[in-house]
Amino acid sequence: MSSFGKLFRVTTFGESHCKGVGVIVDGCPPGLQLTESDVQVQLTRRRPGQSKLTTPRDEKDRVTIYSGTELGYTLGTPIGLMVSNTDQRPNDYSNAIIYPRPSHADYTYLEKYTLKATSGGGRASARETIGRVAAGAIAEKYLKEAFNIEIVSFVSSVGDISMYPTKIEEYPKFWELINNVTREQVDETEVRCPDPDYAEKFRNKILETRGQHDSIGGTLVCVIRNVPAGLGEPCFDKLEAQLAQAMLSLPATKGFEIGSGFAGTAVNGHIHNDPFVMKENGKLGTTTNYSGGIQGGISNGETIYFRVAFKPVATIGQAQKTCTYDGTEGELAAKGRHDPCVVSRAVPIVETMSALVIMDNLLIQLSRQAATSYLKKDNIPPVLVGKLPPQTENDA
Repeated sequence: MSSFGKLFRVTTFGESHCKGVGVIVDGCPPGLQLTESDVQVQLTRRRPGQSKLTTPRDEKDRVTIYSGTELGYTLGTPIGLMVSNTDQRPNDYSNAIIYPRPSHADYTYLEKYTLKATSGGGRASARETIGRVAAGAIAEKYLKEAFNIEIVSFVSSVGDISMYPTKIEEYPKFWELINNVTREQVDETEVRCPDPDYAEKFRNKILETRGQHDSIGGTLVCVIRNVPAGLGEPCFDKLEAQLAQAMLSLPATKGFEIGSGFAGTAVNGHIHNDPFVMKENGKLGTTTNYSGGIQGGISNGETIYFRVAFKPVATIGQAQKTCTYDGTEGELAAKGRHDPCVVSRAVPIVETMSALVIMDNLLIQLSRQAATSYLKKDNIPPVLVGKLPPQTENDA
């Protein structure tokens, strides 16, 4: 399906080498100040041709808002946005007409739909994410203005070089990073890593791989701060499940873990549990955050953090032995302009997809709270709201 979300509903359209790609956003609250420049920021961070670490395809990815706003404010009606494809080279994919490219979606799309796009990856191309980014940029603006929710992603590994903690005792230092990292710090390096030493290591690894006409994978961390407690819809739409679905729907993703993830399986419960404490704002919080800000599928008010794994880009310059659609053995040397590693460009994609998940869940929770506010609660038993019943003489 090409639609995502329930109340904040997003539908993307377009292929990698058609006239353009875009999105319809339905359910955005009216009255949000919004112009193309608000959306363009993240599209510019996502666009190709930013540095030697990315594909040289020269797309400016200028967005146009076609509907849903007037005089710079959202109307509450569907918002239509589109970005033109201006640097297509469909002839680069002539060999893909007879060859299913290794680890691409050519074969699976043909099996599913009985036909496929002949130039680029079609809907499986990363250009499809333009619509997601545009929609997510709108969600980000609302979340920031209405609830001060901040979303920051950064590169945490490239190949076998990683700054991500592997043991549970390393997490407290990592929490210091995720609680304070900013997009400005992330964007100071072209690889989008806030640690200068690791950023240089990652950059060298990507350039080395590119020089070999090959590709390399990596991981991203995403941090979501100031999320209200109570978001998520158990049992099947738990918040971490929705985040996982959103991330694994992105091209080239192969893994997702939240909080302590797999490292948490190596320690006992008394170490891993997050004890509660009353915080300065008068609300309960936790002293540690191995849960990653989500418990029971519902946000607990702590910082949400997770990691996403991206595989090596499937299109490489080296000749690969494979076969044609009719089974004839051959050799395919892919053409086209592709990233040697996708992680630096994937940063804004992960951020905006996270915004879509949080935005949709926030609207659902606000709707539930609004509906509940009309009910009389005078006779609700105290134990149902986490309080002891009043003592009687018999109790004494």
